[in-house]
Amino acid sequence: MKALRSHAAGGPETLTLDEVVSPEPGPGQVRVRVKACSVNFPDVLIIQDLYQFKPPRPFSPGGEASGIVDAVGEGVTAWKVGDRVIASTGSGAMCEEIVVDAARLWPLPDGVSFETGASLIMTYGTNMHGLLDRGKLKEGDTLLVLGAAGGVGLAAVELGKAYGARVIAAVSSEEKGAVAREHGADDVVVYPYGPLDKDQSKALADAFKAACGPNGADVVYDIIGGDYSEPALRSIAWEGRFCVVGFTAGIPKLPLNLTLLKSCDVCGVFWGAWVAREPKANAAHIAKLFELLKAGKISPRVSATFPLERGGEAIALLASRKAVGKVVVTMD
Repeated sequence: MKALRSHAAGGPETLTLDEVVSPEPGPGQVRVRVKACSVNFPDVLIIQDLYQFKPPRPFSPGGEASGIVDAVGEGVTAWKVGDRVIASTGSGAMCEEIVVDAARLWPLPDGVSFETGASLIMTYGTNMHGLLDRGKLKEGDTLLVLGAAGGVGLAAVELGKAYGARVIAAVSSEEKGAVAREHGADDVVVYPYGPLDKDQSKALADAFKAACGPNGADVVYDIIGGDYSEPALRSIAWEGRFCVVGFTAGIPKLPLNLTLLKSCDVCGVFWGAWVAREPKANAAHIAKLFELLKAGKISPRVSATFPLERGGEAIALLASRKAVGKVVVTMD
């Protein structure tokens, strides 16, 4: 089978398409013939050895995929050959076949494409945990989403609306703002590309405050970090929750006096580690996601697809911060 693999730390251009032996499932495992693998920001980091987890090389990037079961290991009764599934792998999914623990599979609903299925668990699962468990989002809250046009950001917009929040989408262009509105955003703030000087930072804080209204944002959902975090924090409500989700624009430094003045919380969102600690709670979130998908309240936006041999280009597109919605690598 073919696999896109990292042999040494570096950017997407260092990945090679290799011919490797097809894996065999062991006890409790399932082999899946991959149809689609979505690209997520951890893929940008993991091939550079900049992510929290560093799998031994050579390895394939790709933390989630969809496909068809084509072999089951000893003791597996929940899955059979021919089942359509979604697989959560952490890494290793950007290849034609993968072996996955049976417990890390979900059924791909009838009528849902492989591209959509591969784009569901990581982004929406992260946001279910981030918005509900960490951000304590409730109906009537004002939610400010930074980086609202990417895969995670659009999912946060959709989930915010599904749970009754007023959603402010912060994006880098009017075009991205239009996409965020299509997915339910009530208002849009367009920010300039950083770095931001003092005047630009103040102007952005004022724009956030104007969009969020006099009470501020009950939840700030920060996917990008960098120079955008402080202006967002300045717009937070009294006893608001500032969720730290990612750092596509760099790791910020927050003036902690603002947290005292607003009596607000700053909380981290590390979905992968939480899943390992709370598998039952995560399973409940994923079950709810499927309900929302069936009801039409969420719908991953797949904006670009690439064949496996161009998987490096897919990762590069995501790294450029130009991607809208999800980028997916397909095997057919």
